[in-house]
Amino acid sequence: MKDTALTKTHEALGAKMVPFAGYNMPVSYEGVTIEHETVRNGVGVFDVSHMGEFLIEGPNALSLIQKITSNDASKLSIGKAQYSCLPNETGGIIDDLIVYRIKEETYLLVVNASNIEKDWNHISKYNEDFKAGMKDLSGDYSLLAIQGPKAVEAMQSLTSVDLNSIKFYNFVVGDFAGVDHVIISATGYTGSGGFEIYCKNSEAKQVWDRVFEAGADFGIKPIGLAARDTLRLEMGYCLYGNDITDETSPFEAGLGWITKFNKDFVNSEALEKEKELGPKRKLVGFELDERGIPRHGYDIVDAEGKTIGEVTSGTMSPSLGKGIGMGYVPTRYSEAGNKIFIQIRKKAVAATIVKLPFYKNK
Repeated sequence: MKDTALTKTHEALGAKMVPFAGYNMPVSYEGVTIEHETVRNGVGVFDVSHMGEFLIEGPNALSLIQKITSNDASKLSIGKAQYSCLPNETGGIIDDLIVYRIKEETYLLVVNASNIEKDWNHISKYNEDFKAGMKDLSGDYSLLAIQGPKAVEAMQSLTSVDLNSIKFYNFVVGDFAGVDHVIISATGYTGSGGFEIYCKNSEAKQVWDRVFEAGADFGIKPIGLAARDTLRLEMGYCLYGNDITDETSPFEAGLGWITKFNKDFVNSEALEKEKELGPKRKLVGFELDERGIPRHGYDIVDAEGKTIGEVTSGTMSPSLGKGIGMGYVPTRYSEAGNKIFIQIRKKAVAATIVKLPFYKNK
């Protein structure tokens, strides 16, 4: 089990630690509901240093990225980031990721912790044709997600960069918390605004301490992975391994918007055919009509009790006060307003398919 640069800090704060993607990670400090509401209404900090970072550089860096990712990275100017995915050769998704354009010929790919080795091997295989420079920086860098509507105001004293001026999915390399050359990225997986800060492991403790000093008057709190999951689910954001896998296509998962056919990429021909014909099943969001909590793996059934799908993510929504979830159903069931049932133990609990996101920012 690997530690992050901040594991001892989390333990000293009394965090409940759990194994996650090969790392010893904080799942909660005070409890998921308190932490969730802190991010929705104020500002909270996640240690997500388990994420992977690959540097791709050189004259063929963009050509390699265009081949392996579904989105059109040629649209990226320096200082911009892009959500994308790595399609596999059989119609599924190897991983979802963020692509950052750091310099003219330098890109940073940020991938999921559980997929670092798999992603690296996949990209390396295609790089045999492109010979771009590749470096795995995953073990050298820490990543803090400072999230919530008060993040800009709480963090402005730590940097000479005007945080208000960084638009969503843009970033600046600048000074932060007394450290130079930090990536300050207006990204996150919570839907409540804020930043992600990339720094070296040796700088992580200083950044963490300064962040909490600056945020003290704003009620800043450390947030664990459990609240990260409820926050992303309320936004309808996919979690790799649950809602997207090696067997789910971008069109089934509602990720057609990051799948661009103005270029040749891995399995693009087959995916274009799937787009034309329409996927046979779709990932949908649903809300329970009565009490209950849907969980990953529960059956989705129709009015006759026939199994038509499976819950991929589910929880009790702290913001909405009701059970919510996502899962795959045949396309004919996927319209908003349709009724389905979630098999919770021996009871089929009625649910309604809804448009995502579940949570709408005030």
